[in-house]
Amino acid sequence: MAVALGAFAAHGLKATLSPELLAAFETGVRYQMYHAFALFAAAWAWRQWQARLFAVAGGLFCAGIVVFSGSLYILALTGSRWLGAITPLGGLLFLAGWLCLAFGVHRAPR
Repeated sequence: MAVALGAFAAHGLKATLSPELLAAFETGVRYQMYHAFALFAAAWAWRQWQARLFAVAGGLFCAGIVVFSGSLYILALTGSRWLGAITPLGGLLFLAGWLCLAFGVHRAPR
């Protein structure tokens, strides 16, 4: 999905969005892609240790993608600036996911 949205931004939106809004859209794509890999890490860790923290991390990464990247996509496409207020909540969801992943790995049996 992130690859498709990135291609859409590069080819379909470049001529219609301001550089500022295009940069916001591309930031959403970039963080979506990073956290797709984080989801793989959480799934791998869950497969290894079946700890609930890894499932929670995956859920937080998914929610972060929806809130953070989704709000940036909508902001870029509509120009609705109020969405910038909820974007940091997505960032907090990402951070919480990383903390759960790290804590789960720290607690995992060796």
